[in-house]
Amino acid sequence: MADAHTRVLVALSGGSDSVALTHIAHELARAGELQVAGLAHFNHQLRDTASRDERFCRALAERLGWPIAVEREDVAARAEREGRSLEDAAHGARYAFFQRARAAYNADVVALGHTRDDQAETFLLRLLRGAGARGLASMHPRNGPIVRPLLDCRRAELRAYLAERGIAYVDDETNADIAIARNRVRAELLPMLEARFNPNIVETLATEADLARDEWVWMTQAAEAFGAATTVASSNGEPVVTLELERLAATPPALARMLVWNSMTRASGGRSISYDHVAAAMRLMNQDGGFDAPGQRVERIGNRLVLTGRPPGTVGRWTSSKQTTPFEYPLSIPGEVVLPEVGCAISAEPDGSGRPASAIVRSHASAESDVAFVRGDLCNGALVVRNRRPGDAFRPVRGGRRKKLQDFFVDTKVSRSLRDAVPIVVDAEDRIVWVAGHAIDAAFRVTDPAQGVLILRLRRV
Repeated sequence: MADAHTRVLVALSGGSDSVALTHIAHELARAGELQVAGLAHFNHQLRDTASRDERFCRALAERLGWPIAVEREDVAARAEREGRSLEDAAHGARYAFFQRARAAYNADVVALGHTRDDQAETFLLRLLRGAGARGLASMHPRNGPIVRPLLDCRRAELRAYLAERGIAYVDDETNADIAIARNRVRAELLPMLEARFNPNIVETLATEADLARDEWVWMTQAAEAFGAATTVASSNGEPVVTLELERLAATPPALARMLVWNSMTRASGGRSISYDHVAAAMRLMNQDGGFDAPGQRVERIGNRLVLTGRPPGTVGRWTSSKQTTPFEYPLSIPGEVVLPEVGCAISAEPDGSGRPASAIVRSHASAESDVAFVRGDLCNGALVVRNRRPGDAFRPVRGGRRKKLQDFFVDTKVSRSLRDAVPIVVDAEDRIVWVAGHAIDAAFRVTDPAQGVLILRLRRV
């Protein structure tokens, strides 16, 4: 990761892991084993104590005699503006800052303080959400200019290192918030697995991540060797990637998925491609049709799978449904499901704010709304997200009477070409809960806080 000539920029949050990394880097620099270009601190402005953490990091840099790059951003506003999760928006903002700071300090690498415990948590989170070798590989020791030199160290070992030297650090109070999935895994799931199933569960999970990473590297190399199956052309300045279906069908399924993922990533313009997107593309091996995926149109044309890149902002809320294939996906509570056929995602989460019903922002969804608040007590079990079916009907809050979904689309002037692409959230009895982005059924309108509130959200992917 580094030698005596490597200029290292150390990412410093103020927590125990990054503070330990900073002092270890200081010792290595004094021994002439690397060069420290400086420190980098990103203030997400998500907590009241964020300014305290920034001051702590500036003071530590001053004590060590190192420069420090500091940036601040309202990450919550960014997430709202871009329609992304808070975690995703924070990750994107933070890593973009690392790139800027690395360039400003002429550093070769940016060192992060992730530990063996972080690796195990990441593996378990991705396993629970559903991931293949690429996702289960979790964090790589080196990923381009990003290095994680402490990935084989346990968090307890680092804290013992700090305690022995009397080195202070700051605590992020949100680490105790079990509403955050990673914190639930850390505080509840891992201790239970350790106590009841495997006292070495952290090592076991981190080792599984190592094995998955080796498999992913091998698959990547095999896919590169198989690259003759794809060609890249240009259409109006946008990439066009083609895959020969006959060769793809003769390829082992795991490698075929890898090839499709690589090709879709190439055409996506840097947007994230999920397993669901790849699975939808693979289904086109056996049927005609097409769908919109992040940054591209995916179609079967003859004996080829054609991925046509598109400029940002050229597609509306969802894609034209001229070739939209029927889709149906379970939606857990809480949870999110990606709908690759129409380029969007639907999520469901209980409202834990304790607000009275009168304070709910909306009790119905308007044609412009991508958020709906519905009765949680009526949504027992997993929901389902699908597109329309013959005979669908519901009673929108506005209008009062039950009507066919087809008539509702006519009344609200939803284009005929878009109707099959509108996601419909239904309950276990196939009752319409929400016509996403348009209206909820009156039966699911929140009228009493005792009913509980379920928040449904629609976002583009």
